[in-house]
Amino acid sequence: MNKGAIQRFAIWARNELIAQVSQRAYQYGITKEGCGEANAVTVGGRALTGDEQKQRKELVDQIRSKGYTQVMEEVAYTWFNRFIALRFMEVNNYLPSHIRVFSDSTGAFKPEILSDVLHLELPGLNREKVAEYIESNDSEGLYRYLLLTQCNALNDPLPRMFEKMGGYTELLLPNNILKQDSVLGHMVADIPEEDWTDQVQIIGWLYQYYNSELKDDTFALLKKNVKITKERIPSATQLFTPDWIVRYMVENSLGRIYVDKRKNEGIYADGRGADEMTWEESEAKRIANEKYIAEQMGWKYYLPEAEQTEEVRQQLDEIQREYANLDVKDIKVIDPCMGSGHILVYAFDVLMQIYEASGYSQRDAAQSILENNLYGLDIDDRAAQLAYFAVMMKARQYDRRIFSRGIQPHVYAIVESNRLDSSSVDYFTNNDPKLEKDFGTLVDELRDAKEYGSILNVSQVDFASLYARVEEVRADISMFREIVLNSILPLIQVAEVMAQKYDVVVTNPPYMGNGGMGQKLSNYVKVAYPNSKSDLSTVFMEHTLKMCKRNGYMSMINIPVWMFLSSYEKLREDLLRNTTLRNMLHLGRGVFGSDFGTTAFVFSRSFTPNHRANYRRLFEKQGAVDSLSTKETWFFEQKGSFVSVQDEFWKIPGAPFAYWLPDNLLNAFSHEPINGIGAAKQGLATGDNGRFLRLWHEVNTFNVSYTAQSRQEAQESGKKWFPCNKGGSFRKWYGNNDFLVNWKNDGEEIRAFKDENGKLRSRPQNMDFYFREGITWSTLSIGQLSMRFSPKGHLFETKGSVLFFNSEEMLIYVLGLVNSVVIYELLQVLCPTVDFHEGPIGKIPVLISHDDMDLVIRVVHQNIEASKQDWDSYETSWDFKQSLLVNGKNLTAAYTAWKQECEDRFQQLKKNEEELNRIFIDIYGLQDELTPDVADKDVTVHRVFDRKDDVPESMKGSNYVRTMRDEIVSLISYAVGCMFGRYSLDKPGLVFAGYSKIEQTTKTLDGDDPELEKFAKQNADGSVSYGSYYHEVNQANYKSFPIDTDNIIPICDDDYFDDDITGRFVKWVETVYGKETLEENLKFIADALGGKGMPREVIRSYFLNDFYADHLKTYQKRPIYWLFDSGKKNGFKALIYMHRYQSDLLARMRTDYVHEQQERYRTQLTHLADAIEHAGAAERVKLTKQQKKLQEQALEIQKYEEKVHHLADQNIQIDLDDGVKHNYELFADVLARIK
Repeated sequence: MNKGAIQRFAIWARNELIAQVSQRAYQYGITKEGCGEANAVTVGGRALTGDEQKQRKELVDQIRSKGYTQVMEEVAYTWFNRFIALRFMEVNNYLPSHIRVFSDSTGAFKPEILSDVLHLELPGLNREKVAEYIESNDSEGLYRYLLLTQCNALNDPLPRMFEKMGGYTELLLPNNILKQDSVLGHMVADIPEEDWTDQVQIIGWLYQYYNSELKDDTFALLKKNVKITKERIPSATQLFTPDWIVRYMVENSLGRIYVDKRKNEGIYADGRGADEMTWEESEAKRIANEKYIAEQMGWKYYLPEAEQTEEVRQQLDEIQREYANLDVKDIKVIDPCMGSGHILVYAFDVLMQIYEASGYSQRDAAQSILENNLYGLDIDDRAAQLAYFAVMMKARQYDRRIFSRGIQPHVYAIVESNRLDSSSVDYFTNNDPKLEKDFGTLVDELRDAKEYGSILNVSQVDFASLYARVEEVRADISMFREIVLNSILPLIQVAEVMAQKYDVVVTNPPYMGNGGMGQKLSNYVKVAYPNSKSDLSTVFMEHTLKMCKRNGYMSMINIPVWMFLSSYEKLREDLLRNTTLRNMLHLGRGVFGSDFGTTAFVFSRSFTPNHRANYRRLFEKQGAVDSLSTKETWFFEQKGSFVSVQDEFWKIPGAPFAYWLPDNLLNAFSHEPINGIGAAKQGLATGDNGRFLRLWHEVNTFNVSYTAQSRQEAQESGKKWFPCNKGGSFRKWYGNNDFLVNWKNDGEEIRAFKDENGKLRSRPQNMDFYFREGITWSTLSIGQLSMRFSPKGHLFETKGSVLFFNSEEMLIYVLGLVNSVVIYELLQVLCPTVDFHEGPIGKIPVLISHDDMDLVIRVVHQNIEASKQDWDSYETSWDFKQSLLVNGKNLTAAYTAWKQECEDRFQQLKKNEEELNRIFIDIYGLQDELTPDVADKDVTVHRVFDRKDDVPESMKGSNYVRTMRDEIVSLISYAVGCMFGRYSLDKPGLVFAGYSKIEQTTKTLDGDDPELEKFAKQNADGSVSYGSYYHEVNQANYKSFPIDTDNIIPICDDDYFDDDITGRFVKWVETVYGKETLEENLKFIADALGGKGMPREVIRSYFLNDFYADHLKTYQKRPIYWLFDSGKKNGFKALIYMHRYQSDLLARMRTDYVHEQQERYRTQLTHLADAIEHAGAAERVKLTKQQKKLQEQALEIQKYEEKVHHLADQNIQIDLDDGVKHNYELFADVLARIK
């Protein structure tokens, strides 16, 4: 099936039909802006026929009731449904006339109905009209007439798909439908004819894709806090269920009823009696019989009941005796969220098999299934139309004369009672108190029914009396007759389907979180379904079980949140106490694309203690997205097979459906949890992270304290910024220390942060735990959990929760546990989503082995130290000291030594982690379930390779792979830091990161601080005052390699300036490694960077083109070196160090660099003009090219100078504490864009 073609057609067809329908409305004077007079007899000077006047008025009334956009949408999809229904019928030769409506026998878009019109037999066909169209050579008009007549003729057998013509939908049938580029033309040409033979697939996919843009629009509105209205619920929640999952659900519910009737047949066929067989042999025979019966029926997805104990088997047999004598006609099956009817159609097939096995003919069975067995509901009228059509086509497949039998299925769209007027109701109830009570109950319960759909609880009234009254009205002559038959009867039919109980309920429910629900729906589910209210899909779980008979089956596909999340704990408790899960396919992600994860399952409405259920875990790793076909293959391979007793789930906190847990892990939950020996705490919510959080490198280092031991010490320090744990990427043991939080004066500003209404926006919580050492982690992670040691001095934010313990020994031991392979198994139970918040983490059971305690603590300390060494090796750490490549005289040797150091650290950490895994696997008794192996990609210290091609497969997917180029880029970044004074070759660590500001102070003039005394002022009374000032950079810290004095380093494509960055870098390399090895070291750098040319050319090119992109990546788009950039022509580029910025910098840059560069361009252009005049032909071409480049650069820098001038005149000051984002924007016109 060509789903791509189907998708493209459906999406295009919706927009095209809406446009065409709107155009037709426009022809009758109706637009989005207005409709004019409802009873108009002329439009645009053209007189309307009587039919047109009636149809137009009906259309105007609908628009005034529902709105123009909604009506155009409804008419468009009505014609879409009719078109695809006719196309399906013609391809499968199901049209009573057996004459194609859209194509000819070759499949081309040449309607047979036109070419065979003289031989056409259609009810209601007016041959005089046909002759008139032929005589006037009006093929378009004739085809429109024939199409409408065909639709009208199908009203008798298929009234809910083809309503009687004459209404406003006929008026809006699009124009030009015979054109090749019309919707009909594309439908025939774009979708292969063979795709129309698969009824379920073609209808289902067309329905889903037709709604896709509307669905996207609905969710876009939801992001703007526009709730999902009842009109948009279908498009927002519809997903087409894959065929094999439908088969699984139907075969294991409806099919199980049949298997249960037959499974004991021949169980002792080998001649032995029950008393001669062991119980295990008896169960094995029973399972083999179930498999055999399913194979006979072709039910490939049926799962036999797991082996049970004798006591459980007796309970099951007692329940199943009810079905032993159940006539197939009495089996009632419903899909209450039927969509386009996929589940109903397959249920029809399974019922047909059961009927045939009971001796019925296909013809009689098809009739009985429609009358007795199959029921369906949907909130969406268009879906109900398609489901109705699909069921009728399935019946037609088995009975060629089904259309002539006048049988209609119990497949309905939910209807509301809102529009029933009191006169009609009074007429119908006919002063009969019982009718008044019963019908009044239904009217009340179905008010606003489309807001809620089939989750409404409808009372079981005397429906027989209501139907009897309908028949009386049918025979009556009354003005209310049509209202009763067209409005009241459907209400009764829908209510009866909603009220009665079923043997089998199978569905794919709508998925909608309570945040997207409209107010009415939200309020209703909170009251009616408090245990499942968080999502509409889980509400349907609860409701569909109520729809089942006492021992009935409920099967559905759903999101797996109900299995684990704390918000569904009461729902799980109800399921565990009152129902029995028979089997489950835990599908993971990938069923609906890159989705939210799914699970399909079958519940029995009755509870059977100690029942053993079959489970299939059809994914290998939490969060992995596998294709649907892969999951199906795994199903047949019996991959991920588990058998579990649901009663065991009570052992786990919150009773999650953790079917895969071995007994040892289940029993582990009897031990003390983390929260019993420590405390898992969530941190502060600032209310505005952009205001209160900074990356540590953004701010003035003089305002930061990294080592405060308590809140009191922090407050007394007078500092503003303090380390703050905020999660981060996958990293174990140590690191991700990126953020600072404004906690000045004990968080004064955050704690007083309120909105405009005076409501506190921030949430400072667990403050007594601030600045204590602990274990932190990233609460949001798409993969594994990774935990890190958090030293004293840190606060913690909501996404960087922390575990605290009263003893360091226990902290280190638990850190070893939570970073072991054992924890992964536990977390799949406690927090199977990507949110590892402190609640489930605190429930992790801790088994303490005193025999292993010392070893664990020693190994964990080694791991912390190894991870800290790795973290501090790069300048993104505030404890970074110096590039590790600054070592010796030969850069090649330094790189080789560093690469080996990284490799040794990597291998040792891997070995240590595997040792911890072995220890904790033994402690938890999981030797049969787990191995201690650690994948290379999961070791979270860096590993260095010469080139990307050298990275082994085992490291693919790791964030800790670095190449020779990466290391050289880091070295260059460090060198630039030395140029600006951030770092020094004479002093380890951060040397300068902000001016030290001293406000009004007094001090004796004693010569101790000459820098300070520059700002001294002798007062009249003899005292000395010191105004606000900034310390200058202390040049004494940079004796080996002097820093750039003016904080401006130009980046040029030639040696234009003495302090050009390329020249400065070459000098730095010479200083570090020596003059004698300079050239070989420069070559090593150039080779690592890649590129063509001599080493200095490659390095210059790197600074011009790639340095800043690498810098932005290193500093998470919060650069500390700012690139002043004139544009793509490289007319002018210069770096400055943000922490050394002073308000006169732009003025100095303009005067000393921009103007000087402009002058150089002018001089060079003059020389070039003279050279070109005297050059030969070949040389002239070369020089002209240079001239053009210089002219472009000169023009670019001229415009740039104007921008710099404008900003320089403003004498802009910055406050580093405002952060890069704010400060960078002040100079956005002259700085390189942050990408």
